[in-house]
Amino acid sequence: MRRLLCLSVDENMLLIGEALVGKNAEVAHIDLVIGEKEGPVGRAFVGGLTNLSAGHTPLLAVIRPNLPPKPHTLIVPKVTVKGMEDAARIFGPAQSAVAKAVADAVEEGIIPKDKIDDWVVICSVFIHPDARDYRKIYHYNYGATKLALRRAMANYPSLEKVMYEKDRATHPIMGFRVPRLWNPPYLQIALDITDIEKAKEVLKQLPASDRIIIEAGTPLIKKYGTGVIHELRAAAKDSFIIADLKTLDVGQVEVDVSFEETADAVVASGLASKETVDKFIYEAKRLGIYSIVDMMDVSDPLKILKSYKQPPDVVIIHRGIDAEKGKGSRWSLISEIKKASKEAKLLVAVAGGIEPSNLKTALEAQADIIIVGRYITQSRDVNRATRDFLDQLGPDIDLFRVHVE
Repeated sequence: MRRLLCLSVDENMLLIGEALVGKNAEVAHIDLVIGEKEGPVGRAFVGGLTNLSAGHTPLLAVIRPNLPPKPHTLIVPKVTVKGMEDAARIFGPAQSAVAKAVADAVEEGIIPKDKIDDWVVICSVFIHPDARDYRKIYHYNYGATKLALRRAMANYPSLEKVMYEKDRATHPIMGFRVPRLWNPPYLQIALDITDIEKAKEVLKQLPASDRIIIEAGTPLIKKYGTGVIHELRAAAKDSFIIADLKTLDVGQVEVDVSFEETADAVVASGLASKETVDKFIYEAKRLGIYSIVDMMDVSDPLKILKSYKQPPDVVIIHRGIDAEKGKGSRWSLISEIKKASKEAKLLVAVAGGIEPSNLKTALEAQADIIIVGRYITQSRDVNRATRDFLDQLGPDIDLFRVHVE
């Protein structure tokens, strides 16, 4: 654990801790701050005691009546207290649990003993209206408060922890994942079909894998509009979904439309004007979704890429369906594009005539995303056809990850 390096008087000191412990209605969620009485935390402490809010009346933590811990701790209920039954859960097991956790933290050296008269703690406590088991309310809130105090004193989490977890983490209350493209290679399945029910059937047959991303193909969007993205999302709620609009004009508008339908990424054509693509990339970055530029039929993708004000997140080296039998793959461009865009962490996707037999060549050329359509979507066995590719992409990204804290 990283300890607080300097414990000298600092009126502006403010340490923050958070923890969630337990399950069901008795689950405990604690947010707290620790700081000097003479600083912002001390002022907030006094303000909380003197500026009352109906249903959220702050109270001092006490181990038992007339025995507060030190540092003195102010409890602020997160959930509106609507009656005496709600109040009893706060002015009882929760109040005692927080106080005991603070006292034990001092005894165990988590909080320095020479600071107990200089510091105060403000602790925001969540008590579900359906919580009934007082023993669990105490048990979970004690554990959560102790953990939050320990984390505050350790300045948890480290930046390294946040960077490692941010694209792996799933919030338990949301009920769905928000995937990001942080660990290539990926297999992008292009739903270039014009039947939404067939597209949904393909999604049902896909094997579960973090390496699969879904493309709402141009023909599918042209027939059903961008609303088809939302329909695909209902069938594959945890998937990364790309809207392949091949935007040629009004780039900003088309990003907005795709964003509203929950697309994770949107595609513009490299044949569009520089002004259109610049607006397209700007808007995608503003809204927090991926910008992709498809270089199909672009004679010099590297030159075009360098002309943009800022690079997109993904570039596609693409042969169209009608051109697959007549042209080379242009995969040699991948290393050139990556070398020219090293600081931007640009991903490069390849599309057009890719099968399991030439997948190794694409990966050796440093392709990050392999785009496959008909080989999978027109297969009699979609699951098997998909695994023909996945088996060459390496193990599933989070296959061995167990959530521990």
